[in-house]
Amino acid sequence: MKNQLLFLSLISSVFLTAQDHSHRFPGAISFPDVPGYKTLKTDFHQHTVFSDGNVWPTIRVMEALRDNLDVISLTEHLEYQPHSEDIPHPDRNRAYELALNEAKDHDLLVINGSEITRSEPMGHSNAIFITNANTLLTEKAKDAFAAAKKQNAFVFWNHPAWYPQNPNGNPYLSDFQKKRIKNGELHGIEVINERDYAEESLALALENNLTIMGTSDIHGLIDWHYTEKGHDRPITLVFAKEKTASSVKEALFAGRTVAVFNNLLVGKEENLIPLLEACIKISDVSYIPNTQVLKVTLENVSSADLLFKNQMPYTFYSSPEVFTVPAMGTKTLQIKTLEVLGEIELKLSAIKTYVAPKTHAVLSRKVKVD
Repeated sequence: MKNQLLFLSLISSVFLTAQDHSHRFPGAISFPDVPGYKTLKTDFHQHTVFSDGNVWPTIRVMEALRDNLDVISLTEHLEYQPHSEDIPHPDRNRAYELALNEAKDHDLLVINGSEITRSEPMGHSNAIFITNANTLLTEKAKDAFAAAKKQNAFVFWNHPAWYPQNPNGNPYLSDFQKKRIKNGELHGIEVINERDYAEESLALALENNLTIMGTSDIHGLIDWHYTEKGHDRPITLVFAKEKTASSVKEALFAGRTVAVFNNLLVGKEENLIPLLEACIKISDVSYIPNTQVLKVTLENVSSADLLFKNQMPYTFYSSPEVFTVPAMGTKTLQIKTLEVLGEIELKLSAIKTYVAPKTHAVLSRKVKVD
């Protein structure tokens, strides 16, 4: 009887473990939804052995599940296949097909994409939401962009500030790219690529109404390139109406994105402010008894540490003007209001966010005193 009970206990334990099984790890990336939209975590620039990466496509799916991503694309170089002697495959869609099959039993969207690789002035660009990568493999770069447009692809400019192509590290729009924008063949730009943020790229995005993107551009393992060095992978947060490929595509064309790397958030003001407001919850607004010192507790429900600077006319009792609300943690401010107020406008500059070059997003909220 004891053996039977032990056996049933083991079976029950295995079943419950299977039910609770998750590929996520404690440092998984997490951001809250914003009013009207789901906040989807995406990485649309990755490589495997089917171009110049070092891993099989299934590994990219496993990494994405572990990092709690919602959508990925494997964007192999169309023109550059350094592993072709070992992996001779003429179909440029093959990496996508392998990743799609690996992800079929998981809540992860895999989008077909490719990288159009040219030297300056054309540069490198990713075309995602394509239907057939092979038709983009053309002799002339302009024909590749035209083929992507014919497939209703979303196309963005990769690492514009990359110094091997721009020795001074400053991106600039060539006549080729200006024509692509005019023709509706270039829609976005990476302001964060790998571990690099370029404020000039942000300026180009705002000046030309390009969608702001952040990507890992990973070739090796995410663990080795980012995690072991204390970094999160760079991603694009996409604010979509629902978690479907068509909804993600609509959001990208509409420009509803924020680029994220570690604790750096970059996006248009209309996208970044609602995200910041959703990340910070406010509670316990009350005065310390017999004082004019107001306690306000800030809770950060995102996986990014958020750094703020006081913009109010009041100073703090026990904190410097610059402070951090840790990821998934709280920070209690003690504000010297000098008189007992029934309401206060909390105004804080988020100094590791950018809505324009050298311009931070500001969290501004009126809160009533308990």
